[in-house]
Amino acid sequence: MSDLVYQTVPLGMQWPTLDPFLFCAHHHDDFPAGTADLAPAASLQGRRIGEDFANVDGWNMYHGSKVPGFPAHPHRGFETVTYVRTGVIDHSDSLGARARFGRGDTQWLTAGKGIVHCEMFPLLEQDRGNPLELFQIWLNLPAADKMVEPHFAMLWGTETPVVTRTDDAGRTSTITVIAGSCDGAVPASPPPHSWATRPEADVAIWHIVMDPGATIALEPAAGDETLRTLYLFVGSDLSVGSVDDDAPTVLGADTGAVIDAGRTAVLVAGPSGAELMMLQGRPLGEPVARYGPFVMNTEAEIRQAYADYQRTQFGGWPWPSPDPDHGPEWRRFAQHPDGRFEEIRGEVGV
Repeated sequence: MSDLVYQTVPLGMQWPTLDPFLFCAHHHDDFPAGTADLAPAASLQGRRIGEDFANVDGWNMYHGSKVPGFPAHPHRGFETVTYVRTGVIDHSDSLGARARFGRGDTQWLTAGKGIVHCEMFPLLEQDRGNPLELFQIWLNLPAADKMVEPHFAMLWGTETPVVTRTDDAGRTSTITVIAGSCDGAVPASPPPHSWATRPEADVAIWHIVMDPGATIALEPAAGDETLRTLYLFVGSDLSVGSVDDDAPTVLGADTGAVIDAGRTAVLVAGPSGAELMMLQGRPLGEPVARYGPFVMNTEAEIRQAYADYQRTQFGGWPWPSPDPDHGPEWRRFAQHPDGRFEEIRGEVGV
């Protein structure tokens, strides 16, 4: 193994991560055509409705009973960063915010002292399939910010920087910069209390797509304590080495690697090309107590989170059902808690 690569791990639906990240879930569902109710136009026979993760026929209902997805559920003490490559998400929350986003958009939600939200996957297309691909990344909050007010933010795909690099052989790689910066490209700011807002945190979230055989160099991170992980989720292999490395590590399909963030990493895609996610950040270095939808620093704080949720429901649920959708019309929009409304024109992503 190259001295640039510290560790490799196989990937499942939930990818292991390092502090300050808690995990990354990769959802990739080949949903069928939808009905007028935005539900699958397919039999649900044999599925464990309410907890369907078996990937029967290449897709899941998750916790949805009609429309696939995750009906209302609480969070406290961390952030969810949801980046959608393909498909659509309908979001609703206890702040009164709602949104339909997808195809390159990112939602960044600070749970803080407590929020309830749902993420449903409406199947808008009735004459063809409704493929969905998204990444949900859980980013921890520092102890000092775990009880801040919740915050809802949209980072639209039309405003998310995409950096293109071409190697000496003319092969191309693109980097979608969700957080951090790359070649001077900086995305919209994360929510105000996110660990990612602090320059010293050195947080970066990049989606990298490489042509077959393409070469790309990832420059060293800014901080000495920064940790960097690569996840190869498309492609048969990826070579990871340093500039002077005669024996780079070759990652197989669906493999993650922790690499030395203080050195330039040279990546070479295999013959089928490569897609990978990069998660980078300086660790919080704080104790983590985690149970279900809550992430705090002590077990006592977890018990308090459950007690608070049972008592207050984190402000209550203002919607008529735990799994609302936003109708059959394809449009990208966000209704913010302060009443501000955005509608985004144009298509992005895949």
